[in-house]
This record gives sequence, structure tokens and C-alpha cells, in this order.
Amino acid sequence: MYYFCFYMEKFELNILGCGSALPTTRHFATSQVVNVRDKLYMIDCGEAAQMQFRKSHLKFSRLNHIFISHLHGDHYFGIMGLVSTMGLLGRTADIHIYSPQGLQELLQAQLDSFYNKLVFKVIFHVIDPKQSVVIFEDRSITVTSIPLKHRVPCCGFLFSEKPRPNHIIREMVDFYKVPVSELNRIKNGADFTTLEGVVVPNERLTIPATPPRKYAYCSDTMYNENVIPIIKDIDLLFHEATFAQTEEKRSKETMHSTAKEAATIALKANVKRLMIGHFSARYENEAVLWEEAMSVYPNTVLAKENLCVPV
Repeated sequence: MYYFCFYMEKFELNILGCGSALPTTRHFATSQVVNVRDKLYMIDCGEAAQMQFRKSHLKFSRLNHIFISHLHGDHYFGIMGLVSTMGLLGRTADIHIYSPQGLQELLQAQLDSFYNKLVFKVIFHVIDPKQSVVIFEDRSITVTSIPLKHRVPCCGFLFSEKPRPNHIIREMVDFYKVPVSELNRIKNGADFTTLEGVVVPNERLTIPATPPRKYAYCSDTMYNENVIPIIKDIDLLFHEATFAQTEEKRSKETMHSTAKEAATIALKANVKRLMIGHFSARYENEAVLWEEAMSVYPNTVLAKENLCVPV
């Protein structure tokens, strides 16, 4: 009998701000950081995001990609302060910003005012918010856009961990005297042939890796069942819940979601966990939103500043 204890590589969500347009003393404007194996990916960059970044003990040097959902100020007003701080810290690596059309035009004059002081480049990538396509990919993850319904062009983001190779069963590899040069092939599913010509099946030498994890961000948006096929069965969903159901009329006018609607999306998409956020400033206690969501989808948590949760 073999016993295994595998280290789960880091895939975490850090909440920097979970309030809506009007900042309060309790909540900052929207911003999150996804940490995948100590590479940081920021989602939205509301005012004071860089201060919350420090409070969450994250490293500026690890952040190379920022994803902006839409061009309402509470989702991007923090960018210039963040870029300026990176310059003061002596950053040399380029920073990449992904957003619907128009963000570069909004920020370019400010960037031009101190560009000669920056060693690195700020590179803008335009997203078509009407399509669900892969907008970024590296060795660890893919990021896919999620079309949302809001007053301006808006998209969410699906972060999908790439599949990992199988885990080697060390005792069996030693037993069959598998050379080190063969290990990568075996991890990727190959059988092994001994010097005597005996074929050892891969399943005798390995066990499957942990299934890839997925995290989706859906804000800002009104109730939209079109997202369900994209986020089906994911590990963690962040869905805006700006209002309680008692404010359903207001939520439709502003094209936001209620807590009940966020929970309904989570239920229909069969996600493993739901986190709600983007709270309206009218709520001094979000318990009413949490209870409303819980009545539909019990595995719900409230976002809060500097919360870090594993995906």
C-alpha cells in the first residue's frame, strides 16, 4: 500500500476592495488579486488598491498583469497611483493592462506626464467584451473573458489552472529501476519498457494529478444566465451582489445583481463555492445580503477587505 501527501500549489484569491461606486469607511473600491504560484494577477484597480495591496502583504514585483472589467471609475481609478508607485520602487518589467476599448485614451495624458521617469512600459491590450475568448495565457493559467450585462461594455474573467503532470509513485519507479531521463515522459502518461522488454503500464507508475482549479469573477452585471456555461462546475465564483432583493427595481435600473440572483447563478452553474461582493454603500451590515444568498445557495461567503481564500 502506498501513502501520498501532495503539496497543493498556490492558487489564492485576495480581496483588496469589495465596495461599489461610493467608497465608505468600511469598504474600498473594487480590486482583487489572484495569486497563482506567487505570480500575481490583479482584477480591477479601484481607488486605494495599492494601499490594500500592501496591507495584504503582496509584492509589487510579482504583479505583471491587470485585468479591468469595464470603464467605470471605481474599477480603474487606482491604476495611475499603482503605476507611479511601481516607478518609485525601481520597476523595470513591463506592466500589461487588459480592458475594453477606451482605457488607454483615458489614461494616456497622465502617463505621458511622467513617462520619462518610468523605465518600464505600460502596455494596453483591448478586450472585446462581447466574446468569451482566451485573452491571456502563460505556463500556469489561461484567462478567458466572460461577457456580462452592464450599462457600459463589461466582462468578467475566468482563471483556469493548466493541467499538471501525473504524480510519480517513487517506490514503483525505484522497483522498476526507471532512469531519471524517463521520468518526464512517464509523468506525461508514457508507459515504461524495461531492459528485458517488459512494458510497465503508466498507471502502475503514477497517480493522476489534482484536477485543475478554476476561479471566475463576474462584476459588474445584472442577472445573466449566459455566463452559466462558461463557469459551470468551477471551484470558486465571485459574483456581484450590490443589492438585496428588496431593491430589485433599483438593481435593474443600474444593471446590477441582487444577492438572491448571484446565488441563483451559482446554483444553476453548480459551482463549488460562491463569494458575493461589490456591496452598495447603503448596507451598514451585509448580513442581509449573506442571508439572502444563503437561502438559495448555502455555500456562500461574504467578501471583505484583505480576505485571502484558497481556490
